Amino acid sequence: MSTQHVLDLPVIDLDVFLNGVPGSEPVIQECRKAANALIIYGALVLHDSRVSEEDNSTFLDLLEDYFNQPEADLKKDERPELSYQVGVTLENTEKPKCAVDEPCLRIIERLEPSERPLDITAHQPDPKCRFFWKMSEKPPYETQFPGLNAPNVVPEAEALKERWTITMEKWGNAMKNAVSDLTEMVALGLDIPQSTFRDAGKYGPHLLAPTASDLVKYGKKDTILAGFHSDLNFLTIHGRSRYPGLHIWARNTGKRIPVKIPAGNNLLVQAGKQLEHITGGLIKAGFHEVVVNETTIEVIERRKSEFPGRPLIRISSTSFWHLSSDYDLAPIPSLAARAHALRAEHLDLGKEDGDDVVYTPMKVGQQVSNELKHIALMA
Repeated sequence: MSTQHVLDLPVIDLDVFLNGVPGSEPVIQECRKAANALIIYGALVLHDSRVSEEDNSTFLDLLEDYFNQPEADLKKDERPELSYQVGVTLENTEKPKCAVDEPCLRIIERLEPSERPLDITAHQPDPKCRFFWKMSEKPPYETQFPGLNAPNVVPEAEALKERWTITMEKWGNAMKNAVSDLTEMVALGLDIPQSTFRDAGKYGPHLLAPTASDLVKYGKKDTILAGFHSDLNFLTIHGRSRYPGLHIWARNTGKRIPVKIPAGNNLLVQAGKQLEHITGGLIKAGFHEVVVNETTIEVIERRKSEFPGRPLIRISSTSFWHLSSDYDLAPIPSLAARAHALRAEHLDLGKEDGDDVVYTPMKVGQQVSNELKHIALMA
């Protein structure tokens, strides 16, 4: 595998935006910094003093306890008839799209062999579990996509039920509020109206979406926990996981980068396919994988010693922010023009910028359905 490259993602200070004078130079500069970070890297670190590491830790404890239940109890919370968009998805269900997607495979082929993700060409479905908890506001109209807007599932076990909703809502709202405010910063940084993205996502089926990987079963070095992929939503938000293993590929670097979220009031934010679509490719959905690497194994051994009574389960503290299912998804003309110019600039410089993509107008719900079929969550 590659040597360990060091990438310090730009840190965007949400406090500057929330507490600064609207339209002032410091606020505008921070907004441009946020937009440029997503254009260049497809990711950024977001500092928000409202976010509590203690709340994240309480959330991780709850999910470790939940996924430590017997499989028979977990299966009660499955909703395959709803394309697993609420409740639990058990291990070996979700497939990485890039294992069969031709444009994605071409992206991998263009990377230097030492910088490629772990081989997913013969990869079975991911050995991770997931839980989807809706963090959405019910639309005041009849949605065309009711399966993407179904009610939440609460686990039956009494020891979990009594703390489930309050914990999920508290941490979920912290991440949702942070990224909702970030959408306004990014819009301003792109020179479009501040509320453009926030309004488009007002009734989005936002999801608190922790994944769980059993490190007793899947703790061997170079095990793929989540194969190379990009996310189908608008923005993905991560709190700190207790176990490292997330790698990203920043746009145009061609480097496989291990991610470390700084301690404190910080979140990792990654661009998804909906953001790529609405910007006409000016911002590209970021590719990433989750694997067991040497650092993961070091933390496993340390956790065994320091917390012998706790389950050895890697929880990703993840949330997906979506545009509204019934929103008409199409490139914003001014951003599509910038995307075209940026692509031409990259090609003139001999930089790789992927395939030339046509972003066909469609409803967001149709875009989501198309992507779910690719990863085997929708028939």
